[in-house]
Amino acid sequence: MIRFSDIASAVKRYNPKVDIDLLQLGYDFAQEAHKGQLRRNGEEYIQHCLGVAQYLAKIKMDETTIIAGLLHDVPDETDGTLLEIQKNFGDDVAFLVEGVSRLGKIKYRGLSRYVENLRKMFVSVTHDIRIILIKFADRINNLETLDVLEPVKQLRIAREVLEVYAPIADRLGIGYFKGELEDRAFKYVYPEEYASVYALVEQKIHVREKYLEGIKRILQRSLKQEGITPLYVESRVKRLYSTYRKILKKGFMGIDEIYDLVAMRIIVESIADCYVTLGIIHKYWKPLPARIKDYIAQPKPNNYRSLHTTVFCEKGEIVEFQIRTLDMQREAEFGIAAHWNYDESGKSSRRVTKNLDWLQEFFSGRATGALTHEEYLQSLKLDVFQNRIFVFTPKGDVINLPENATPVDFAYHIHSDIGRRCAGARVNDIMTPLETMLKSGDVVEIITEKNRKKPSVDWLKFAKTNLARTRIKAQLRAQK
Repeated sequence: MIRFSDIASAVKRYNPKVDIDLLQLGYDFAQEAHKGQLRRNGEEYIQHCLGVAQYLAKIKMDETTIIAGLLHDVPDETDGTLLEIQKNFGDDVAFLVEGVSRLGKIKYRGLSRYVENLRKMFVSVTHDIRIILIKFADRINNLETLDVLEPVKQLRIAREVLEVYAPIADRLGIGYFKGELEDRAFKYVYPEEYASVYALVEQKIHVREKYLEGIKRILQRSLKQEGITPLYVESRVKRLYSTYRKILKKGFMGIDEIYDLVAMRIIVESIADCYVTLGIIHKYWKPLPARIKDYIAQPKPNNYRSLHTTVFCEKGEIVEFQIRTLDMQREAEFGIAAHWNYDESGKSSRRVTKNLDWLQEFFSGRATGALTHEEYLQSLKLDVFQNRIFVFTPKGDVINLPENATPVDFAYHIHSDIGRRCAGARVNDIMTPLETMLKSGDVVEIITEKNRKKPSVDWLKFAKTNLARTRIKAQLRAQK
């Protein structure tokens, strides 16, 4: 049973100047509105509201978001109104509650029949990221009580989470919500596979964790000798659904090749300490070829930053180490939610350190009518629900594109005029056709033709991104 006092205490720890009285009023209002209501599992409805608020507190959200989480179901599930919420708690809370309410109106029947709800979802993200964060928390808590529903509803709700909400959480870099959503939905969408992976992982992690305790002692002693004092060292177990995705590539017999099933995570004070720590690990243990990944110099498309290395440790066992600063750890877990902080008055303010241009560009094509319903759906699958790659300009700037993107997509990402005047491309210093599919790590140079007035209509056959296709069509229309 979740208690409001525990949530209030948690918020107080990360935001000492929080208005506890206002939080209490939010809880009292929600409790009164939902009085007498029971969930399908027999518990009081207010437990769901508290569950949502608890997840929001775990990612350290501001008091406005916590209150909106407590009240998010009042307009749809009770006689309470948005106007009452606005009068009692202000415009900001009412705006968030209304935004969450709008996202729940359409039942999931697959992406192609769900486009309008997805459009609302992305609009909400561009207007106020907190709306989608409340929705994530709502979905996680609903998954916790999914057992009481009939199988058809279980599958529909879990599939929506796995196919829509988890990829969006990943795209926003919120590893904590992504992992919770995926693992809780996994057992309903793929129950047999879930049982197999769970049994396999349970069997291995206990032995693995015991071994890593010994490695941790050796590591801490080695770091101390070299003058590095980590903030903390921990072992972390790979999420079940992520493990399942890797097993799909390797087969169940290849689980011993999943070296990060249980990995060591080292949190240090600075970026310089990250690289020094990496050097110390390689001094004591031999690294595996091609298993050193520098996501600090080259962050993942969702802004994930860390150093990864896989080494031969004691008795020839293979261990993955992840090295990062505390800020990197917070961003890996909380993504864009990590960019809320508190000023001297205790009020929250957003630090704009995460680039959401991709979302604005993605939405603009549909909003301006440049894309049809089918084209928008295809762009949706590419820009949000497909894996991403990062490629480089000749100066070393990182460009984030969907898998199978081409030099034309790259050119338009740089600038509309670069795209329009594109005449050829060098990929890794080799002249390459414009329809070539790029890979992560490629260095791309666009060759332009100064007097070129319009793009080729043939580019629409292989351009992948919404941005490129929208601008190509606009430029062709302008020439006509």
